[in-house]
Amino acid sequence: MTTIKKDKIRPDWLGKTLAGALLGFALAVALSGIFAWVGPGGIDAKDKVQFNMWLIAPLWLSFFSFSYLFYSARRAIFWLMAANLLAWLLLWWVK
Repeated sequence: MTTIKKDKIRPDWLGKTLAGALLGFALAVALSGIFAWVGPGGIDAKDKVQFNMWLIAPLWLSFFSFSYLFYSARRAIFWLMAANLLAWLLLWWVK
């Protein structure tokens, strides 16, 4: 019987924290902007500014907390940067 050795998640706290804080915030802002433009009522909907402002915090904290589940800080930075690139390009496209 063979056992599969599974690598543990590396404890790269500083790198993962910075990735989650900086790149997670940028991703949350981009996704909130996308919702502002393509969500119900478009950009000029009543009270949408307030909703988008409150949407950033739970998105940011979700990305921030999930950044610790990446195998390494390098992977966290890579995937969050790739997600940021896609989100900002999509935001630019929908504007």
